[in-house]
Amino acid sequence: MKKNKLTSRRMEKLVSEIAQTYKGDTGINFIDVSNLPIRRKILEILELLTEVLFPGYTGTRTVTKSNISFIVGDILCQVYTELSEQIERAFQYQCRIKKCDGCDCRTMAEKATQHLLMQLPKIRELLKGDVGAAFGGDPAAKSFEEIVISYPCIMAIATYRIAHELYLKQVPLIPRIMTECAHSRTGIDINPGAKIGKNFFVDHGTGVVVGETSVIGDNVRFYQGVSLIAVSIPKKAQSIKSAKRHPTIEDDVTIYAEATILGNVTIGKGSVIGGNVWIRNSVPPGTTVSMAKFETLYKHRKHNKE
Repeated sequence: MKKNKLTSRRMEKLVSEIAQTYKGDTGINFIDVSNLPIRRKILEILELLTEVLFPGYTGTRTVTKSNISFIVGDILCQVYTELSEQIERAFQYQCRIKKCDGCDCRTMAEKATQHLLMQLPKIRELLKGDVGAAFGGDPAAKSFEEIVISYPCIMAIATYRIAHELYLKQVPLIPRIMTECAHSRTGIDINPGAKIGKNFFVDHGTGVVVGETSVIGDNVRFYQGVSLIAVSIPKKAQSIKSAKRHPTIEDDVTIYAEATILGNVTIGKGSVIGGNVWIRNSVPPGTTVSMAKFETLYKHRKHNKE
C-alpha cells in the first residue's frame, strides 16, 4: 500500500489555498503589522514584575539582604525599557485602528510605564493583605510562603493588580494579555478593569469570573466558580459597553461556590451568599442568601447474585 505523501505539487496547492484565506481578513491576521505588542515579551515582563513583588519567587535570581537593592534596580531598569517599548506598540496599534495621526505614542508609553513602576510599593502592600487574607481564611494554610508559591489566587490577584494600573492609563491590549495569561494558568478570570479592595481571597479559585465593571470592597472572600457577570448585550445596544454592567460587592462579603451574580446589582456589606444561587437583584447589608431547602434521597441498590 502506498503511503500518502505531501508532494511538492500538493504542498504548493495547499499553500495557495491557505494564502487565499488571508485576503480581506481583519483582526486575525498579523501580516505587515509591526506596531503590535509581542505576547511573549509581555509575559517575560510580567515575570520580572512578579520577581519585584515577591523577591526570589521565580528562582531565576539568588536574592539576599545584601544584593536585594541591586537586583530590584536592575529589574526596574529592564522593565522600564522593555515595557515602554511594548506599550508604545500598543498605542501605535490603537492609533492605526482609530486613524489617529497626532498622538505622541512614545511619551504616552513612558508615562504609563512610570505610573506602573511608581505604584509597585502600593501593590506590594495590597498583596501582603491578600496573602494575609488567604492565611487567615484557609485552615489548611501552613505559612505565607506556601500561599505565595502554591496558591493560584495569589498569581491571579498579583497579575490583576499590575494590569489594573495599566488599564487606568488606558493602555490597549497589554492589561488583557496579562490577566488572560493568569486566567489560563489559574482558572481565575479577573478583568483588569475591575476595582478590587484590600484583603481579597479566592479559595480554590477555578472557574471564578470577575467582569470589567465589577467593584469589590475590602475583606471579600470568594470560593470556586463564583461569577460576577453582565446581562447579555443585544447587538443593537453595544453603546452600553462603557456603562456599569457588573455587580458591586461591598466590604466583608463571603460568596460560596458556584454562585452567579448577574448585572449591575449590589451585595450589601457583611452579607453571605450561599453556593449555587442565582442573583439578579440587590441584596441588603447583613443578609444571608441560600438555595431553598431540598431533600436528599438515598435509594438502596440491590445487587443480583449469580
